[in-house]
Amino acid sequence: MIKVALSGASGNMGRMLRTELPRHGVDLRSAGGTKALEPLHPGEDVMHGDLRDPAVVDRLLDGVDVLIHMAGTSVERPLPEIIENNLVALHQVYEGARRHGVRRVVTASSNHAFGMYPVDRPIDIGAPYRPDGFYGVSKVWGEAMAQMYWDKHGIEGIALRIWSCGARPTEFRHLATWLGHEDTVQLMLCCIRAQDVGFLPVWGISNNTRSYVQPVACERIGYRPVQNAEDFAAEILKLKNPIDALGQKHMGGSFASADYTPPEGRPGRP
Repeated sequence: MIKVALSGASGNMGRMLRTELPRHGVDLRSAGGTKALEPLHPGEDVMHGDLRDPAVVDRLLDGVDVLIHMAGTSVERPLPEIIENNLVALHQVYEGARRHGVRRVVTASSNHAFGMYPVDRPIDIGAPYRPDGFYGVSKVWGEAMAQMYWDKHGIEGIALRIWSCGARPTEFRHLATWLGHEDTVQLMLCCIRAQDVGFLPVWGISNNTRSYVQPVACERIGYRPVQNAEDFAAEILKLKNPIDALGQKHMGGSFASADYTPPEGRPGRP
C-alpha cells in the first residue's frame, strides 16, 4: 500500500481530505501546524510541528511514498511571512523528500500565479505566469522548485493550481473558479495513483461552464472533473458580487486589485 503524507491537514481542504482519502483506501499520515491535531478516528496517524525544522520534516516523511503538501500561507501577506512559510518551508520539505526517498511531491500551487490575466479569454496550462501578489509569486517559485527537484533529483512533482475549493460555490467568481469536494478527492487520488508523471502542472478546478481555463481535465493523470458551478448559477446571480470592479476584470479577483497602482500613477505617465 502507498503511504501518503498530508501537510496542512488543519486547513479547510486538509480537514476534508483527512476524512475522505482513507475512505478510498489511502494510508494517510496527517500533519497540522504548531498545534496538535485531534484524531478524527481511533488510530489515525497524526502529527504536528514547524516544517522549517528538518526534524519535524523527518517525522512527517519517514516511510512515505507520496507527499501532498498543502501547508503554508494561503492568502496575501507581507513578503517576510510568505518567504518563511511558502519558500523556506517548501525547501525543507524537498530536502526531506531527498533524505527519505519520497518518490512524488504534490504541491498546492494556485490560480494566483496567473491572477493578472483578464477574465475575458480562457488560458491554457502552458500560459506564462502573471502573479497577482507576493502569494502568487511564491507559487511561481514553488513550481520552479518542483521542476528543479524532478530534473536534478528525480523526485516527481505535480503542481496543483488550485482555484476556489469548497463544498459549493458562494459568489459570482466561483462560477468560473469552483473546485468541488467530489472533484477534489478524485484529483488527489489521481495524483497519488498516476504513473510516471515527471513534473506536471494541473488545474485544480471543476468542469465549470464559465471556467477561466481550458482544458479543465488532465488526461495525463486521468483527472476528469464532473462537478459544474453552473448548477448553482441561478442562486448565485441573485447575490451582490463582493469583488470590486478592478478585481472583477482579473482572474485573481480581489487579490488583483489589492495594492494596485492605477495607470495614471505609474512611472512615466502624465
